[in-house]
Amino acid sequence: MASEVKTAEEEAPAPPDTTGTRAATITDHIFRNPVLGPLGALLILIIAFSIFTDNFLSVDNTSLILQQSVVVGTLALGQTIIILTGGIDLANGAIMVLGTLVIAKFAAEGNQLIALIAGFALCGMLGLISGLLISRLRLPPFIVTLGMLTIVQAISRLYTKETLLVDDGPLTVLHKGGYLFGQFQITYGVAVVLISVAVLHYTLTRTSWGRHVYAVGNNDLAAKRTGINVQRVLLSVYVLAGLLYALAALQAFGRSPATSPNAFPTANLDTITAVVIGGTSLFGGRGAVIGSLIGALIVQVFDNGLALAGVDPNYQVLAVGVLVIVAVAADQWIRSVKS
Repeated sequence: MASEVKTAEEEAPAPPDTTGTRAATITDHIFRNPVLGPLGALLILIIAFSIFTDNFLSVDNTSLILQQSVVVGTLALGQTIIILTGGIDLANGAIMVLGTLVIAKFAAEGNQLIALIAGFALCGMLGLISGLLISRLRLPPFIVTLGMLTIVQAISRLYTKETLLVDDGPLTVLHKGGYLFGQFQITYGVAVVLISVAVLHYTLTRTSWGRHVYAVGNNDLAAKRTGINVQRVLLSVYVLAGLLYALAALQAFGRSPATSPNAFPTANLDTITAVVIGGTSLFGGRGAVIGSLIGALIVQVFDNGLALAGVDPNYQVLAVGVLVIVAVAADQWIRSVKS
């Protein structure tokens, strides 16, 4: 009988194991808010570099970081909407550079406004070609944009081998701006990026077109069965991306009045880096343009902070590569937990 008597500890029920529940809640929160991780990383970097460098948070340096991120940040917006559909664009930097060359040539021969229209028309047409090949012929986006990269680069070098300059005017207006809080400069280029992010974020989250973009990225076959015109969505995404690359070309003139076929040689990889670090999944269907802008800022803050700390530039490149791998690994882990 004594063996049947249970102590109070034996009779009390075991406390529920909430470890798995907490982990699931955290991953679910991150999955639904992919901007949280990049934002936290950006804040940590800012705090770290403000501690280990002397003038990282100076007015001039923080203003410079914002201005240096506008070109890649604008390109990253186009890259984001493409990656959200499960695609990728390896030619965005080359398209932008060709756009700057055409704009500069037209501007040298006549009106800057006509030159700007020509640049937007060209970049939009190149996006249309990529979109048609991918949506109508069902060619892999990687192959199409890789081929477009080599074609556009060749066209740029055949078009001109010189460094072209544009005169001060509408094409360089984005370099101008006003001052906030004393000496902190906000250029028109920075304002244009912020407005573009706000408009695109609203479009992706509050319109049927945006919901269709995410649906195609999640499962294009299921999206088609629900009545979504997948071909039309893909085509519209690549055309819109092309127009955003033209806007990036205008941003480039806002940074410098000079351009050449060899400008921005790593822009395509820089945008993919910004998008991935910003929390957008390379598998499509998950991400936000706000995260891509934060990703562009993370890369710029990282480069700037390490340069101020006197770190060898090769280590800067190495560190960014590690960040990309970590971001992709984190995305894979979150997706595996959610599945």
